[in-house]
Amino acid sequence: MAIIANAEVKTCVEAWSGEVSSGRHQFITDKPASFGGQDKGPAPYDFICTGLISCTMITLRMYAQHKGIEWGAFSVEADFNANKEGREWISRRLSFEQTLTEEARQKILDICQKTPVTKTLLRSVEIGTSIV
Repeated sequence: MAIIANAEVKTCVEAWSGEVSSGRHQFITDKPASFGGQDKGPAPYDFICTGLISCTMITLRMYAQHKGIEWGAFSVEADFNANKEGREWISRRLSFEQTLTEEARQKILDICQKTPVTKTLLRSVEIGTSIV
C-alpha cells in the first residue's frame, strides 16, 4: 500500500471555513455565500473538479513531451453536476489555442479517459473513516 496524497483540514472560527494543508501548501476551503458560507475558498466539490482538471492537464503535457508532440497552450475546465433524481456527473472541456487534427483530437480524448484521477473517479473509491 502506498499513500499517493495527503491533506488535513482544521476548522476556522467562521461556520464553514477550514484551513487545508497538503504537503507544503496551505489554502482555505469554504462554502459559497448562497449556502451560508463566506466564499473564502473553494468548496469541496470544487476540489474534486480541480483534482480532475489538474491531473488531465499534467497527463496531457507529460504524454505530449514523451511523444515529442506540440499541442501548444490549452485549458481544461470542469463542472460537477447533480439533478433532483440524485444523478451526478462531471462535464470536462478542453480548449486548445491551436487547431488540432481529428487524429490529435481523438488521441487527446482517449488520454483524458485514462488519467489517474479520471480512472479513480470512474471506478469510485472505498473510504474508511476512524476517530483517532
